[in-house]
Amino acid sequence: MTPEQAVPVIAIDGPSASGKGTVAGCVATALDFHYLDSGALYRAIGWVVLEHGVNLEDELTISNIALNLNVDFCGNQVRLGTRDITKAIREERVSLIASRVAALPKVREALLERQRAFRRPPGLVAEGRDMGTVVFPGAALKIFLTASAEERAERRYKQLMEKGMHASMTTLLQDIRERDARDSRRSVAPLQKSADAVLLDTTGLPVKEVVRRVLALYKKAQRAP
Repeated sequence: MTPEQAVPVIAIDGPSASGKGTVAGCVATALDFHYLDSGALYRAIGWVVLEHGVNLEDELTISNIALNLNVDFCGNQVRLGTRDITKAIREERVSLIASRVAALPKVREALLERQRAFRRPPGLVAEGRDMGTVVFPGAALKIFLTASAEERAERRYKQLMEKGMHASMTTLLQDIRERDARDSRRSVAPLQKSADAVLLDTTGLPVKEVVRRVLALYKKAQRAP
């Protein structure tokens, strides 16, 4: 039995606000699998960079932050040492920094093995932008979630408003389009659908339906020879 068969991984990739985080969390719960929110790792680094005023051109310092990042997932909480940074890393200013940090080759290299260490029995649902292409290329199932930029901006707007945070639809739509371009054009681990990934467009679909489809695809993948 190969490592991929012994500890299966469902890799869910996609652009910002495509719903991959919500879907991945629900799938992990349904299967009683571990869950990796790779974006939270980059957001945590972005938060530290902002807190300490690190120059975004200082790739070596930022990669050292990544290497020594004492981050932990406790249920729905993201903790950095003893600090709960769950809400802080979801702020738009942190999201923008995280996207730029994620484009740095040394940072991605520093986090690679840390992400792979989340693979533990009975299985893992990992979501991000390069889970199926770089981090877990042998995943049992690869999903690429997408949605129109307009719908993704609306989802992000609703999320921020529910948290009592000010937001502009125009600005959010522009940010999403710029982030898509930056993520897809970066030199290391660009956002792209792997040849063996299943494309799921979530535009207009409720979360429950997307989760149902992913679970059905995983069940089908388990039966495959």
